[in-house]
Amino acid sequence: MEKYIFYILSVIIIVFAVASVSSRKMLRSVIYLLFVLCGIAGIYFLIDYNFLAAIQLTVYAGGIIVLIIFSVLLVHHIEMELEMANPFRKVLTGLLCLLGLGVFLYTIYNNDFNVVENSLTTSTADIGSKLLSYDAGGFILPFEIVSVLLLAAMIGAIVIAKGRKLTDKNEEAL
Repeated sequence: MEKYIFYILSVIIIVFAVASVSSRKMLRSVIYLLFVLCGIAGIYFLIDYNFLAAIQLTVYAGGIIVLIIFSVLLVHHIEMELEMANPFRKVLTGLLCLLGLGVFLYTIYNNDFNVVENSLTTSTADIGSKLLSYDAGGFILPFEIVSVLLLAAMIGAIVIAKGRKLTDKNEEAL
């Protein structure tokens, strides 16, 4: 049964990922990306990584998608159509994707991956205390750096979304 659920989630992820990058409507691309991220969370739930799945849903499917939608709404281009790439770039991208797929399949089929049984279980309390630990092996510094990075990304998204104001000098240049 788990195998069929995996295949269904994989097909959903692939279909919506292709739809996300090939859609010309900005809002539709974001919604398709939301379905991709939810499908990835479903795979995390399937392999019993509940904490990682919850983080995937809250941070990526929740926070990042809402941030992208708000920035799309902020610039008032909800029905903005994205420009299509020229045919040369499409062919080049397709060839590079095929090359990447070839490297991926070569790696998968030429290496012997062994399953490692892990009897050690980690609870969310252990993860939380490790994230906020000042001791050796603690992750408080990377945790704070990521929060500053997300703040900078949010400020950058707002600045990009606002655009530049037209002043008298800019109007003369136009």
